[in-house]
Amino acid sequence: MPLVPSPTPRTLAACLLLATSPAWVAAQGAPDQGDAAPAAQPGAAQRIEVVGRQGASDLRRAASVAKQVYGREELDKFGDTNVLDVMRRLPGVSVAGGGARMRGLGAGFTQILINGDRAPPGFQLDQLAPNQVERIEVLRAPTADTSAQAVAGTINIILKDAPRRSERQLRVGFSDGLDRPKANVNATFSDAKAPWAFTVPLSVFEWQRESRNTLERRAPGTDGQPALAVQQGLQENWGWGFNVGPRLNWKFSDEENLSISSFLQKGWWNNRNDFANTTVTGLPVLDDNSRADGTWQNLRGNAVWNYRFANDQRIELRAGVQQSRGTFDSRNLRLGVEQLRTVGGSQDEGVTQAGKYSRLLGEAHSLTAGWDLEITNRDERRTTTRNGALLSPEFDGQPFDARVQRRAFYVQDEWEISPQLQTVIGLRHERIETESKGAATTVRNTSSVLSPLWHLTWRLDPKGRDIVRASVARTYRAPNVGTLLARPAINALYLDTSLSNTELAPDRIGNPALRPELSTGLDIAFEKYMAAGGIWSVGVFHRKITDLTRTVTLLQNVSWATAPRWVAQPRNFSSATTRGLEFEIKGRASELMPKLLAGMKNTNLRASLNFYRSSVEALPGPDNRLDGQQPWTSTLGFDHRVNGTPLNFGGSLTINPAYDTRLLLDQVQQRSSTKSLDLFAQWVFKPGLSMRVAANAGSQPFGPTNSVIRTVFAGGDYTQNDRYAKPTYSVTLDMRL
Repeated sequence: MPLVPSPTPRTLAACLLLATSPAWVAAQGAPDQGDAAPAAQPGAAQRIEVVGRQGASDLRRAASVAKQVYGREELDKFGDTNVLDVMRRLPGVSVAGGGARMRGLGAGFTQILINGDRAPPGFQLDQLAPNQVERIEVLRAPTADTSAQAVAGTINIILKDAPRRSERQLRVGFSDGLDRPKANVNATFSDAKAPWAFTVPLSVFEWQRESRNTLERRAPGTDGQPALAVQQGLQENWGWGFNVGPRLNWKFSDEENLSISSFLQKGWWNNRNDFANTTVTGLPVLDDNSRADGTWQNLRGNAVWNYRFANDQRIELRAGVQQSRGTFDSRNLRLGVEQLRTVGGSQDEGVTQAGKYSRLLGEAHSLTAGWDLEITNRDERRTTTRNGALLSPEFDGQPFDARVQRRAFYVQDEWEISPQLQTVIGLRHERIETESKGAATTVRNTSSVLSPLWHLTWRLDPKGRDIVRASVARTYRAPNVGTLLARPAINALYLDTSLSNTELAPDRIGNPALRPELSTGLDIAFEKYMAAGGIWSVGVFHRKITDLTRTVTLLQNVSWATAPRWVAQPRNFSSATTRGLEFEIKGRASELMPKLLAGMKNTNLRASLNFYRSSVEALPGPDNRLDGQQPWTSTLGFDHRVNGTPLNFGGSLTINPAYDTRLLLDQVQQRSSTKSLDLFAQWVFKPGLSMRVAANAGSQPFGPTNSVIRTVFAGGDYTQNDRYAKPTYSVTLDMRL
């Protein structure tokens, strides 16, 4: 009986990429899109001369498009336990709603990439440990080989690659908890032996935090008359989780290599909310105490095959699968008795495939063409019971599904016209098909976006220390899968659907007919690089947005109630414009201010100041700005090394002002000023062994910044939430084994 030869890695790679090629996908009728390669250098076929390890400033300076790069120094400095806390301090980046945002714009305007691929639905940045990240790149405008879903910009998180030598690193940390210190452990195991190299980063963490909420509400009471109530709430969040991201690189030859990586993120969370109620006037409707728990899980696998089949030609093929799951069990309690219970979960599954062909047209001229395909399915289930009976038999327990298919094709030309002038011109076309299925309806929608883009880099001096960058690009924001589901959520304060609710407590429902928001933008920036590594820059931007989406609350007749109900639903609301002015400076104090601080060579300073303005055309001014966009934001920071000692210390302060936003004609939201302070001190016992102590006030892991948010309606009704969490403290021991 003849022996069957074992498949070689090259054979396995060919089979994998053949199975996910565009021709096979088209034949199966399942087009799928994945975002392309990391946003490092468009035109990947260029010859590269390796002269040593480049720092963050060197990578930023050499880039052909405007981007900021933050490497290991910024990731390790404050002893953060998650990447989201790192992003709180990045210039022009803010954190809200558990996600990172750029230029003050809301969720979804900022594109989050992991190694150049779009982060899967439900991906938790606050559960990603900094030791698993090599660097963070912040791009103001997209390139053709990355998705154009980047109205505000793109944050590309580059995970650690497999090293060229063996490495063992262990980091053990403790942060304050309510009953005991909470631990986090990060370990990295890496090895290399030609022709392969691998790395296995592992992170295990737990948390427990407490915040105090003061809810104040003026609204019609249970008797329909005006009522005012104040509720003092104590909220506790706790849980634990882990993530692991192994990666294997296999180099077949100088011309061919394969990289296989995966990522698993899983966690368990709990929430407890108790109120002490104070009735001021009338018979108010009060929030119930609540208990909730659930799980989340993200699983992802990717393969990237590179082959250079000529000195001037290269092809890259990528394939990936991803799955995100979440479950929850939420209970409303009144006098210790369960009033309402909602149990459910969702699952997102996706397949991506991409390819890119690059060719040198000369020593400093390259052409790139490629495709991105993606298909994503969402399956959601939810059941709500009131005193054991189904609240909405028409919807409870029924399947709600959504499907999104994306196809993108692009071409990009990168040309170094002279040593001082470089341009990148690209064109990307994306087609988006959505399908939403409810209990008895199916809604389909198709849209396409043509995104031309142009980047110019002008080095004013031969050494490239003074650089002018300009970009023009068309971008968009597609509705996420969850907003397409036309499943109603009845407000827990008004469960009797034979009666109306209030505008302050609306029911909610998705909108399967949402169209993408389109944006045309201009960015111009000047960057100056100093001899000792300092940087200062100033930039301006402008965006024109059409089909702006905003949640609109209207009184209407609905299928799930016999009385008219106030319903909040996302809609394509209006057009808008936004513009801004951005300053950044960082470097040694002695270099930045040589006359004033000439002797402070061991002190590094950094600061940013950003001004934003926006207007929504359908709303009158003043304050008709985009939701959540502050008028300005500033960050100040320093770190200092004490001469003759192994001690480093530093701090960072972020400030946002108070401001008002007109959400609708009869609705204004008022936000208080916010401040977030980070402090750290590090003692290096010996090379490879250090201890870090850190403190934070004003913001908390797994939670929002301390603030007061007040929403006021034209009739005088309002709701106000005053949130406060105590400062947090942590200590971390870092060892290289």
